[in-house]
Amino acid sequence: MACTELIGARVTPLTKARFRALAEQEQVSESVLLKRLIGMALHSVNPAEAAAQLGAPRRLRGARLTVRLHPDDQLLLIERAAARQMATATYVSVLLRAHLRSLAPLPKEELKALKHSIAQLGVLGRNMNQLVRLAHQQGKVQGIDNGILYGIMKGCEGMHANTKRLLKANARSWELGYETVSS
Repeated sequence: MACTELIGARVTPLTKARFRALAEQEQVSESVLLKRLIGMALHSVNPAEAAAQLGAPRRLRGARLTVRLHPDDQLLLIERAAARQMATATYVSVLLRAHLRSLAPLPKEELKALKHSIAQLGVLGRNMNQLVRLAHQQGKVQGIDNGILYGIMKGCEGMHANTKRLLKANARSWELGYETVSS
C-alpha cells in the first residue's frame, strides 16, 4: 500500500534535538526512525481493527485547503485582510464561511465598535428614563429645557441610524469583498 498519510506532532526543541541525535546514531533520517518507532508501537494492534478504522469517517476540527492565487489577487487578499486586521488565512476562512452560509460576520474591531455604540445607547436610554420619571413626579425638570431633551433624542436617533448603516455596510462588504462600501 502506498504511503500517503502524514503523522505529525509538535515537540519541544530539546525533544527534537534528542530525536535528531538518535536518528544520527542509528544512521537513518528522522522520518525513517519515526516510521520504525510507529511500527514497533503498532505491532500489538490487531490489523483487522486498524483496517476497520480506514473506513470510518474522520472528524476534523478544521480541514486545510491549499489554493493557488494569481499574484495580483494575492495582493488584494493581503490588503483586504489587513484592512480588517485579520491574518490572510483567517480572512479567507471567514469569507468562505460567510459565502457558504450566507453570513455577514463582524470582525473584532467592527464588533467592538458596535458594542461600544450599543453601550452608549444604553447609557442614553437610562438617562432618558430618569429624566422622564423625574418629569412625571415634578411636572417639570429643573435646569433642563426641551432643547436638551430634543438633543438627546436626536443623538439616540443618530446612533440608531449609524448602527443600522454599519450592519448593512458590513453585510455588503462581505458580499463585495471591500471593507467600506459607499452608499
